Amino acid sequence: MAEQGQRQRRQSSTGGSSGSSSARRSTQQRRARGGDDAGVIPVLARAAREVETAVQKGPLKPANRARFQVAALLLREERARVKKDPALTEAERSNEQKRLDGLAGILAKTAARDTSLIAMLAEDAPVTAAAKALRRDLLLAAGVELSPDELIITTEPKPVDKTVEKQVVPQSVRQMQMSNPFLAPDFSALQPKPVQVNRLANWELIEPLFRAFEYGAGGGAASMQLPEAQGLTTPGGIELMRHQARFVEEVKHGHRTFLLADEPGLGKTAQALLAASVSGSYPLLVVVPNVVKTNWAREVELWTPSRTATVVHGDGKDVDAFSDVVIVNYEVLDRHVGWLSRFGFKGMVVDEAHFIKNLKSERSKNVLALSRSIRAAQPRALMMALTGTPLINDIDDFRAIWQFLGWIDDKKPLSPLMDKLEDTGLTPADFGFFPEARQAVIDMGIVRRKKVDVAADIPARRVADIPVELDDDLGRTIRAAEAALTARLLTTYRRVRALKPDAEVDDLVRVVAHAELEESKGAKTGDNVFTMVRKIGQAKAGLAADYTAQLARNVGKVVFFAKHIDVMDAAEAHFAKVGLTSVSIRGDQSPKARQAAIDAFSNDPDVSVVVASLTAAGVGLNLQAASNVVLAELSWTSAEQTQAIDRVHRIGQALPVTAWRIIAAHTIDARIAELIDSKAGLAARALDGSDEEITAESNIQLQALMSLLHDALDD
Repeated sequence: MAEQGQRQRRQSSTGGSSGSSSARRSTQQRRARGGDDAGVIPVLARAAREVETAVQKGPLKPANRARFQVAALLLREERARVKKDPALTEAERSNEQKRLDGLAGILAKTAARDTSLIAMLAEDAPVTAAAKALRRDLLLAAGVELSPDELIITTEPKPVDKTVEKQVVPQSVRQMQMSNPFLAPDFSALQPKPVQVNRLANWELIEPLFRAFEYGAGGGAASMQLPEAQGLTTPGGIELMRHQARFVEEVKHGHRTFLLADEPGLGKTAQALLAASVSGSYPLLVVVPNVVKTNWAREVELWTPSRTATVVHGDGKDVDAFSDVVIVNYEVLDRHVGWLSRFGFKGMVVDEAHFIKNLKSERSKNVLALSRSIRAAQPRALMMALTGTPLINDIDDFRAIWQFLGWIDDKKPLSPLMDKLEDTGLTPADFGFFPEARQAVIDMGIVRRKKVDVAADIPARRVADIPVELDDDLGRTIRAAEAALTARLLTTYRRVRALKPDAEVDDLVRVVAHAELEESKGAKTGDNVFTMVRKIGQAKAGLAADYTAQLARNVGKVVFFAKHIDVMDAAEAHFAKVGLTSVSIRGDQSPKARQAAIDAFSNDPDVSVVVASLTAAGVGLNLQAASNVVLAELSWTSAEQTQAIDRVHRIGQALPVTAWRIIAAHTIDARIAELIDSKAGLAARALDGSDEEITAESNIQLQALMSLLHDALDD
């Protein structure tokens, strides 16, 4: 019994199966031989001295680093064991703790000599298989009984590459590849060029090219010269509009890269499909938002009925790889990028190309990787980026689109554009470089037409604001929250002003607003600019729905746009209450359900309202059965608002279009509406030849906060 009382029990957390119940049971049963020279502490002392000696001689080798980590972990376990062991007397416990304190001092001095060892003591520090094996050996040397799980050291499997893990190859694709395994690359464009001196080789050109567009054109639109159309008929027997036919004619003449930036509603889908038809760019890859991929398949049948289309859903089990057009949405692209890059496409279309403006996003990386693989195998491939809003916040939004088209890489213009810049005979230091450089990029294939210029038969549109008073309890809460936010901004401003008394007011206002915005992004509770806008949307929901119901009874079908699900739910409940039939377009719908809702709204006279998500229905859909749009909640960008309105204001619309913005009067809502309108000038300046002044800052949330603070300072 005396010998048993001297044995030591230990509890382990670093063994090969430390989390298992069997390991815990075996740990509780472990005993070590008695005596001051036996057990865990003497073994730990020897290990600690070995590491101390090694660190004095020079940089530690991996074996001694592992020895330090294991000694520290075992010391931690032994201290916990001694503290709780009921078999120890208080004198024995005090003696053991002193011995452990001495070991802790040795390890602390060692870590002070080599501070990189401290990181090995973190809770999440990895314990290698070698360290686990050393721990086992030390415990065995101490006479500790180990469980079978602790005796066997297993090596953790290498982490799986999630990108590779997601990759799928549909069976139909395998069948197609077996039937045609040799996809010959196209070398027709690879003609030898004469060696010439590159004047611009050492110049930074990307930023000057962007600036050339940002400065504006002095009246000239950013659209390449197009030939006159030779005909307006299509394979589907539908007559094109003149602006569409002129674009197709340019493709017939041999041009192959385009940023087709026509205003929304001018038929970019039709132009892209007919461009593929006249250039023979099949198989054609089309990358689109999820909400429109079914509609793209319909458009293929409409405009090019002799061609077939297949839509990639999920893992692609239903893909028909023998189709002429493969349509895939951004959301599932990561699973299919492998086989798509090897498929042998002769053309690629990216719809709503502003979706790839963030070069760090996975969808942008996937799209750009596909474009590089297609252009490498087919230098004459048809590459088209479609977007009515290529610039949303910043001129730098061009970067990803130009890379997709092969005009630039991440550092410089590629050879076709570089050749055009060389032909100007100018450098960024020369007077006149910017307009010449801008035109060089435009000639690479920018096509931008406005409705007012090319589609006189499309009625005008207007945006009308409907101010509403929020007089209920929620309205009072919103105004109180806005007052509290303004007071918080003012307090922070005064504190910063005291530290920097000589700073410009505008600079301090921006600093304070930016700090508030960053804090708000991470906040899960409390009132900030985001929660206030959300509450304003909720407060306006009933008023916006009531106004929509009045419109529907007086003018016919109406499109109701909102950002948040609860606002959409409230609107649908109101329509049902007043006897109006509505359908819904939301982000979580299947393509089939979404199309069914669109068809019902377009064709069923009993359906009065479509309740649509700004993000899910703001792109690519045709809702021209209505001529009135209600914007129940405001977007953070002018582009998103424009996209929503242009679901109605498009080719085929026979009536003037009015968008009714519901604005909460005397709140930050009104400020946001003004800022959205100010941002509309970016595309006009860069693409349409306008000299309209635009706000330099792209962040509307930031500007809204700055506006609140400026007003408070002026009071």
